Amino acid sequence: MIHILFLFSFLLSTSSHASVVDFCVADLKSTENPTGYPCKSPVTVDDFVFSNFRAGNTSNFFKASLTPAFVDQFPGVNGLGFSAARMDIEAGGIVPMHSHPGASELLIMVQGRITAGFISSDNSVFVKTLAKGDVMVFPQGLMHFQLNAGKGRATAFLTFSSPNPGAQLLDLALFGNNLDSAIVGKTTFLDIAQVKKLKAVFGGRG
Repeated sequence: MIHILFLFSFLLSTSSHASVVDFCVADLKSTENPTGYPCKSPVTVDDFVFSNFRAGNTSNFFKASLTPAFVDQFPGVNGLGFSAARMDIEAGGIVPMHSHPGASELLIMVQGRITAGFISSDNSVFVKTLAKGDVMVFPQGLMHFQLNAGKGRATAFLTFSSPNPGAQLLDLALFGNNLDSAIVGKTTFLDIAQVKKLKAVFGGRG
């Protein structure tokens, strides 16, 4: 009987802390905090609709584009625990090694062929060439990549387990900074000339 009373009191306690708010559309004029943005008021149906899920500009070094529907672009996902993006990769294009420190990623193939993979914390490699209708998951925080494995444009829709998944691109982290080239060379086992060449490509200095 005591156990039942304890369980009942526990349920009452936890339910009293449950959210009574249906949603919390982000007030982008405020400052984001660890739990997201404060709620804005009033809201309209347009806060729950994202109308720019179109191909981005792929005329860049990677021949790829990402159209994000994260909280900063889509305030309606604030506090809901997910977001989305569209990825387009031209023939010969690539999304190089990167990670999302704040979310796992689900890739849903829409057209073309993409070879995608990730590396686990024990350095095991998981790689697969995906076609339309395939879905692949990339666990949170792990380094992963995507490259076009076909002859035409490849498109995938992405979902993330956070309204703001964050991203760190390995090449930019290594060669897009102002860390002294000699230190970068020592830590990457590359010669300084190669480091400086890559820094010129990715906008680094030093």
